[in-house]
Amino acid sequence: MSLVLQGHGILLQSQVQRSGQTRSFLDNNGSFGTPPGYGCAADRAEEQRRHQDGLPYIDDSPSSSPHLSSKGRDSRDALVSGALESTKASELDLEKGLEMRKWVLSGILASEETYLSHLEALLLPMKPLKAAATTSQPVLTSQQIETIFFKVPELYEIHKEFYDGLFPRVQQWSHQQRVGDLFQKLASQLGVYRAFVDNYGVAMEMAEKCCQANAQFAEISENLRARSNKDAKDPTTKNSLETLLYKPVDRVTRSTLVLHDLLKHTPTSHPDHPLLQDALRISQNFLSSINEEITPRRQSMTVKKGEHRQLLKDSFMVELVEGARKLRHVFLFTDLLLCTKLKKQSGGKTQQYDCKWYIPLTDLSFQMVDESEAVPNIPLVPDEELDALKIKISQIKSDIQREKRANKGSKATERLKKKLSEQESLLLLMSPSMAFRVHSRNGKSYTFLISSDYERAEWRENIREQQKKCFKSFSLTSVELQMLTNSCVKLQTVHSIPLTINKEDDESPGLYGFLNVIVHSATGFKQSSNLYCTLEVDSFGYFVNKAKTRVYRDTAEPNWNEEFEIELEGSQTLRILCYEKCYNKTKIPKEDGESTDRLMGKGQVQLDPQALQDRDWQRTVIAMNGIEVKLSVKFTSREFSLKRMPSRKQTGVFGVKIAVVTKRERSKVPYVVRQCVEEIERRGMEEVGIYRVSGVATDIQALKAAFDVNNKDVSVMMSEMDVNAIAGTLKLYFRELPEPLFTDEFYPNFAEGIALSDPVAKESCMLNLLLSLPEANLLTFLFLLDHLKRVAEKEAVNKMSLHNLATVFGPTLLRPSEKESKLPANPSQPITMTDSWSLEVMSQVQVLLYFLQLEAIPAPDSKRQSILFSTEV
Repeated sequence: MSLVLQGHGILLQSQVQRSGQTRSFLDNNGSFGTPPGYGCAADRAEEQRRHQDGLPYIDDSPSSSPHLSSKGRDSRDALVSGALESTKASELDLEKGLEMRKWVLSGILASEETYLSHLEALLLPMKPLKAAATTSQPVLTSQQIETIFFKVPELYEIHKEFYDGLFPRVQQWSHQQRVGDLFQKLASQLGVYRAFVDNYGVAMEMAEKCCQANAQFAEISENLRARSNKDAKDPTTKNSLETLLYKPVDRVTRSTLVLHDLLKHTPTSHPDHPLLQDALRISQNFLSSINEEITPRRQSMTVKKGEHRQLLKDSFMVELVEGARKLRHVFLFTDLLLCTKLKKQSGGKTQQYDCKWYIPLTDLSFQMVDESEAVPNIPLVPDEELDALKIKISQIKSDIQREKRANKGSKATERLKKKLSEQESLLLLMSPSMAFRVHSRNGKSYTFLISSDYERAEWRENIREQQKKCFKSFSLTSVELQMLTNSCVKLQTVHSIPLTINKEDDESPGLYGFLNVIVHSATGFKQSSNLYCTLEVDSFGYFVNKAKTRVYRDTAEPNWNEEFEIELEGSQTLRILCYEKCYNKTKIPKEDGESTDRLMGKGQVQLDPQALQDRDWQRTVIAMNGIEVKLSVKFTSREFSLKRMPSRKQTGVFGVKIAVVTKRERSKVPYVVRQCVEEIERRGMEEVGIYRVSGVATDIQALKAAFDVNNKDVSVMMSEMDVNAIAGTLKLYFRELPEPLFTDEFYPNFAEGIALSDPVAKESCMLNLLLSLPEANLLTFLFLLDHLKRVAEKEAVNKMSLHNLATVFGPTLLRPSEKESKLPANPSQPITMTDSWSLEVMSQVQVLLYFLQLEAIPAPDSKRQSILFSTEV
């Protein structure tokens, strides 16, 4: 017979081919790969070489039987089904071949040990069940027990005898050691497997009925314990009855494959050769005779295009389970959605997945809900906690770089990398807040949390497209489900959680700095509507909304021509999403978790550091579902974008020292600050993302110019502008001050004060530093502080917490001048930034957050107190 690969499953063909056969072995996960080592360096080296050659292997044990051939691909693929022709091999080759024979047998022995543990786990409940069957309260009848456990005791005895005979021979190994008689006898007893396979369907049906009728047996059948391998931390592993009953069916298909390997490394002159040939012949004939029974079960794993099941998409997602966040790996197949949990790896084991649930696509829906219907609350993680995680991540990254530079050995570095992985995983788990809910026809609902509408829309589109091709509902048996779940190890396209720790050393760390984006226009809309775009970039492994254009009304060809400045923190991708604004929200059917505005198209562009390094504008077109959006982008690294440049003309407002401006204006707080705050408090307090969402750059520059020339019409001008542009103008004023509001002199002291652990000492230090600022700086800060607290009071509507505001304004108010910056400027590398920058930014955020969270800030004397509350301000 032949064994032919179909995708990642196995198809057994009824015809036996004598040559040119393709061998493929499945491990215990149902996937292809390299077996763990056999316990010595030489074996591991040979195993590693096999892995590099891409050799598959077989078996369901931790130490399985590899193809241990040292020849080329042609000889590896040739299956010996007749007598091996004698060749004039050197003594060295012969010696090596015989040595390989030992390692093949070692793998077979380990495999048998695992198989026996599975059979033992089946036999364990048999005795008490039989004993209970004779009582007045039986769990199962004797007939039911006989049907379910049919021939299991006989199979155990056969393989126990085989193992007991093989073990001492492998232990006392010599090249002339004989084992052929054991394999010949094992093959001659395959008739027991014939009976088992014939009864298998009846046994499974009976087991399922008994589980439904008897809760005690159902619990027993789901918690059968099998002995683990010696290296495993847990001495036993839990298996279901269905899983264990499938082991003999699975085992019989592998006997032929094992014999092929052993025969290949047995010289024709060896006494075992004719015996192994005979065993192989018996096994092949037997396998051909039961091929029809086994093939359908093997095909349930077939995933090649055109077959039963194909993987379309997979990714790591956060599932909300009873209020708790759980990291899942979700797989979309051609006929079902599968949610799995990645098992913890130990002892060098390959990846394994646990199935949490699945929904056939014909049974899956995105339920429509009314505004009045109750939707489960999503527990949001406070921004302070997320920020603390980011600080830890940045600190650990900095420590890793320091360890590498000091060459202190890999142990310390590995410990730090492990810690980094834990913190990044936690951040990835805690950050998403956008619900993506799927519903099953049986009434169950499942909620994922996603950080971006882009991913949510992508999953919906893929599922809906595939649902058009699905017509029948179905259910999988636990065996079929386990096989499918095991196949995910090989099929997955996303192999690791998206953490920076998982990136290769030569991968780009992303961009740090500012990306200016002009959203020009869009074409391809089929009818006129109210259109706007949002811009997202990735940061710390997830995507964040950074900017939003104005709504262009009643058009099919919007021309926004709006410029935005977006801060990048290790970003690699820019996304653009185009929406239709729906003003009459009550008449719009809304999907569970979806905004009322309709997503019309989405696209993304990779931020290539090399292409963006020259800091010139680059034009691009993003295609999305028949729509094309024209953009221009320009990147400026942090070293260049955040320099505080004094104004050349001291007659203006921007770039001029704050004391000069207030003295000229005869005010306590600059006019530009007061005007912007007044306008924002008039109509921007409930604007979602005020201060966070970027305003149109051209509007900001126009306002800047108006304030600089002391334009008397600036208030009228502001009333007609988008409120985000006014917020952007206020931020720009503080950013362009030649010296930060907190001054270069005091900046190091603020950074040290916020790091104090004693709360009393910290409060004393921070307040004294604050009240030591120059009068104009202090009064302007207190005026702004009061305003930001009022903004945060509307957090439920504008989504701007104290922490969000501190994140926006902290670096703006505290970032030191170029000459005072702790960061080394390196013009030759304007793209990449060390994590010390992130730590400095986090410190600046913490300083401002500290003052925002204080209930009151005492003034040093009554005179200053009266100034703070003066109506002049």
